[in-house]
Amino acid sequence: MLGQYVTKTRKTHPLIHCITNYVTVNDVANIILACGASPIMADEVDEVEDITAICQGLTLNIGTLNHRTVQSMLAAGKKAKGLGHPVVLDPVGAGASPLRTRAAALILEELEPEVIRGNISEIRALANQSGKARGVDADVQDAVTPENLDAALAFLKAFAKKTHSVVAATGAMDVVCDGENAYVIQNGRPEMSRITGTGCQLSGMTAAFAASAPAAERLDAVAAAVCTMGVAGETAFGYLAPYEGNATYARRIIDAVDHMDEKTLDQEARYARR
Repeated sequence: MLGQYVTKTRKTHPLIHCITNYVTVNDVANIILACGASPIMADEVDEVEDITAICQGLTLNIGTLNHRTVQSMLAAGKKAKGLGHPVVLDPVGAGASPLRTRAAALILEELEPEVIRGNISEIRALANQSGKARGVDADVQDAVTPENLDAALAFLKAFAKKTHSVVAATGAMDVVCDGENAYVIQNGRPEMSRITGTGCQLSGMTAAFAASAPAAERLDAVAAAVCTMGVAGETAFGYLAPYEGNATYARRIIDAVDHMDEKTLDQEARYARR
C-alpha cells in the first residue's frame, strides 16, 4: 500500500536540495517540512556540489529560468548522480519558449533524472522538444481524460522507457509510470489549479519520497507523493469556510500534508494500476 511511503519519509527525514523558482520557494520548503523531510535551497554554482553532497535528494525546477541557474542545476545534478541520489526534474513551462524547452532538454540529456514531474503539456514538449504549453499551465487539448487515457499511457510509458525515468504527468487525472507499469490517480480538486505552486510543491515532496525509498520502489514512492498531494487538496478544501479562498486553501494544503499518515493515505488514495 502507498501509505507506507508517508511513514518511510517521516522516519528517514531526508534532506532535500532544491534549486527551484523564486515564486514558490517558500511553499516548496514548507511542504517538504510538512511531509517529514528537510529542505535546503542553494543555487550558487560555487556551492551547489557541496550542498548536494550533504543531502539525500535533489529537485530541479526551471520555473524562473536563467542561464546562471541552469549551470548550477547541471553541477548539482552531476554531483547527485555520482552519489546515487534521486534527481527530480520539473520542466516548468517547457514548450512556452525555446529557451525553456532547450534548457529542460539539456538537463534531461546531461543528467538523466530519476523522476520527471510536470503537467502533460510540459512533458509532451520535453519529449518532442516543442509544444503548446500555455505559460506554466497545461494546454486543454493535452489533458488526460478517460477517452484518451490509453493513448496517454502509451506515450508516457514510451517516454519513461526512453529516458529511464519515472514520469509523473499531473493534472485533472494523474499518471505516474515507468516503462512498463503505471498508476492512474484520481485524487485532488480542480481548485488546486488556482494556487500558484502546487506543482512545484509536489516536485519537492516527490524528491523527499523518492529519497526515502529504494530505487526498486521508486515508481510506488512517486505515486505515493502524487496521491498525498491530491488527498491533501481534498482534505483542505473540505475545511474551507464560504468566505475563504485560494490564499487560505494554499495554507491548508500544507497543513493537510503535515497531518497526513499512512492510514489516511491508504484509505483516501484513489488509483488503478495499468
